[in-house]
Amino acid sequence: MTQATDIAGLQRWSQRLLAAVLLGGQVVVHLVSRPLHRRNTLEQMAAVGPASLLIALVTAAFVGMVFTIQVTREFLNFGAGTAIGGVLALTLARELAPVLTAVVLAGRVGSAFAAEIGTMKVTEQIDALQILKTDPIDYLVIPRVVACALMLPVLNLLSFIMGMSGGLVIATNLYGIGQTVFINSAQNFLSVWDLLSSIIKSFVFGILIAIIGSSWGLTTTGGAKGVGQSTTTAVVTSLLAIFISNFFLSWLMFQGLGSAVMGNF
Repeated sequence: MTQATDIAGLQRWSQRLLAAVLLGGQVVVHLVSRPLHRRNTLEQMAAVGPASLLIALVTAAFVGMVFTIQVTREFLNFGAGTAIGGVLALTLARELAPVLTAVVLAGRVGSAFAAEIGTMKVTEQIDALQILKTDPIDYLVIPRVVACALMLPVLNLLSFIMGMSGGLVIATNLYGIGQTVFINSAQNFLSVWDLLSSIIKSFVFGILIAIIGSSWGLTTTGGAKGVGQSTTTAVVTSLLAIFISNFFLSWLMFQGLGSAVMGNF
């Protein structure tokens, strides 16, 4: 019985994943061919951006501080204290800031999308929109996709700055590394491409979070229980999508490049 249930759940998940892929294609077509609902988009941008800012910044600050504690101990033993700021900057820009900010938004925003649209689905509000000649994709999905795609890169850059600030506080106050040394190291190690790659990753992650959350909401069945299940699986699927796409994006962006670290020793 349990095995049959697991197989049925996997089949259901695969079907919903395929529906999300198809929804992504519909979003592209609608964006090109139809006008944007500006009011809905601005409301979603406010929900994704300012409403998520505090938790994203707090997360980034503590991640930057913890990373600095772990790295500084080892680097000082090897006499490489001048590289700490640069290594933190590279790590935050390339991986930690975009991925962790996306994870925070997947948990906060992606779940909200799935729950909100899922509730509308099981209470037949989606059907009411269609009766009123309103396309749910134009009215519900696209504003959320645009909001996440635009606001996540902004949150990512702010998280990067906060993570660097947290690392700077730890490096200067606990380990006696000069502020100028820390900042100069970050400037020497970091390139424009590192920041650009961070923005590109955040843009892709934002689209994935919005499409998966919206798609899981649109395919919700089974009343209140179904809404809860959709919310949970939407977050899990978003996290998987973030980690998998991050691997491929990192492989495309950084494979074969020279070392930013060794060039500064």
